[in-house]
Amino acid sequence: MSVRRTEAGDGVALVTLDRPERHNALDGATVDGLREVWRDLRFNDAVRAVVLTGAGDRAFCTGVDRGLDVPQPSSPYCVDDPLLTAGPKANDLWKPVVAAVNGMACGGAFYLLGEAEFLIAAEDATFFDPHTAYGMVSAYESVLMAQRMPYGEATRMSLMGTAERVSARRAYETGLVSEVVPGPDLLATALRAAAVLSSYPTEAVQGTVRAVWSAREAARAHATALAPHLIALGNLPPERQAELFTGRARGPAAFRLR
Repeated sequence: MSVRRTEAGDGVALVTLDRPERHNALDGATVDGLREVWRDLRFNDAVRAVVLTGAGDRAFCTGVDRGLDVPQPSSPYCVDDPLLTAGPKANDLWKPVVAAVNGMACGGAFYLLGEAEFLIAAEDATFFDPHTAYGMVSAYESVLMAQRMPYGEATRMSLMGTAERVSARRAYETGLVSEVVPGPDLLATALRAAAVLSSYPTEAVQGTVRAVWSAREAARAHATALAPHLIALGNLPPERQAELFTGRARGPAAFRLR
């Protein structure tokens, strides 16, 4: 199973992306597994809060698996994006989700992080968006991050591609992350926070989640409506993207941490 769900006690479920050998990248089976987990949790009254993390300590999630083949319609007016239905809100789950970010979080990981209530990061966690480096438009990801970070920070991360990684400390300073803890303490810290949320009356908690989400939903929906057109216009052909990816993967890992 590429997605593991366990009951952590105190009304908390732990959802783990379990593909550490692929840096927990999202393939078709993983996206299907996430959808199933989120929808099952809607009907499980014993679970009142969720922690989402990635297996291992190298990566929370590195986005879509490069091996995933997603056929696209010929029309420039629509784009099939497999990650649009990967997050909890996209599956109508309004129980609070705390993201425990370990290692790298990049690209398509922001679909998940953008739908979490708040992020707790290990000290060695890093955040970056590689889209532009590989000839791809960062649309959905950058929209979600622009709602969590100051405009300049979201734009810088979206445009700098693989040249820069945002450290956990910088992510905390800009408001993307609410707490930074030593790596060994990450999961326990996130589970404790989720247990607090679970201990409160669930109707009030879910209502608050929905209220805060609705405060930014109109702007998000308007912005993402443009995303398919921008992607269709700005993305390089898949074979050219693959060439850029292969070239960078074989070259030295040169990036600046800030």
